[in-house]
Amino acid sequence: MFYDRAKIYVKGGDGGAGAVAFRREKYVPEGGPSGGDGGRGGNIVFVGDEGMSTLVDFRYKRHYKGERGEHGQAKNMTGKRGTDVELRIPVGTVVLEDETGDVIADITEHGQRVVVAAGGRGGRGNARFMSNTNKAPTLAENGEPGEERWLRLELKLLADVGLVGFPNVGKSTLISKVSAAKPKIADYHFTTLVPNLGVVELEDGQSFVMADIPGLIEGAHAGAGLGHEFLRHTERTRLILHVLDISGSEERDPLEDFRIIQEELRLYSPDLAQRPVLVAANKIDIPGAEEHLRRLKEELGEELEVFPISAATGEGLQPLTYRIAQLLPDIPVPEITNYTAEHVVTKAEPEQRFEIIKENNQFVIMGKEVEKHVRMTLFDREESIYRFQNILKAMGIDDALREAGIKEGDSVEIAGMTFEWE
Repeated sequence: MFYDRAKIYVKGGDGGAGAVAFRREKYVPEGGPSGGDGGRGGNIVFVGDEGMSTLVDFRYKRHYKGERGEHGQAKNMTGKRGTDVELRIPVGTVVLEDETGDVIADITEHGQRVVVAAGGRGGRGNARFMSNTNKAPTLAENGEPGEERWLRLELKLLADVGLVGFPNVGKSTLISKVSAAKPKIADYHFTTLVPNLGVVELEDGQSFVMADIPGLIEGAHAGAGLGHEFLRHTERTRLILHVLDISGSEERDPLEDFRIIQEELRLYSPDLAQRPVLVAANKIDIPGAEEHLRRLKEELGEELEVFPISAATGEGLQPLTYRIAQLLPDIPVPEITNYTAEHVVTKAEPEQRFEIIKENNQFVIMGKEVEKHVRMTLFDREESIYRFQNILKAMGIDDALREAGIKEGDSVEIAGMTFEWE
């Protein structure tokens, strides 16, 4: 089955906690702290795979979590790093942040790797907190939480030529004649419910990929018919082949059909309307087609190349395919955003470090930075609590709470934990 959209949840593995330990070797007086750091959590990594053609795997499993890093140990031993989770996805998939719609990655090459949810760093052990004023720290950190987000995956087929046209004009028959593709073909509208890809191989050794885009109709860009589901697949094509029913067998005007489809492409994406275009005047073998062909050439002959063909009998297909092969080397590949770096770096606008919301006698503090400090603090150790209090003071949270009117005994909630103000 063909699935070209998916929504999944990914979370990098949490970092391991740092250790609190001291050297106890014989004949080593005051050996000092030796707690090692926790290991980094595993990443969630997307890997492009040209052997895949749909996103069906993500229909049955939607949640993916990286492995947690191991905790640090005594003798300054760092915990083992969590194993990355590699998810193979089809080449041509665009990865977007579901909430904001921002593009995170565009998988366009086989083997391309992109980290979409980084694992958290490991917490520091007490050996990292030793200083001239604190020779025996009992302070350590929890591991940093892994990055988590909902992602939206959209597959856009990578093809050199995209067949567009109204339903039942012969697109499926055409691609079945010039390639090994075997689409469903029948004499009724919307026979094709999924895009079909076919490789066209010519006698001189040249080849190109052709995509049959399911039937577009007027209003497709706004959601009419099935076209809105598949218009995105035309974005990656280098050349657009309009297939027209030149016989008028369904009492349609092929010239008007051409203008409607061209307008739908323009309304969906102005860039699409600027792509090179060839016109395949199909069903030339049906009586009465000559008059429509004459009108079509009079209107478009100077502007576009028109090829009279019969997909059913094979008439005219060789000149058409050879002309496509002749044009493609000179047509640039559409410019697309391609993130090839292993890690995706997003430069966000400076944001407020924290926000305080008052609810009766309870104050709720929200913000990524302060919530991260809560999760990384070991509250069962007094020294860790003192450090956490100093962090709140340095961030200006103490002063902000006083300005908000906090009183003795009021409760403060951060990241699900409740504290009492003193």
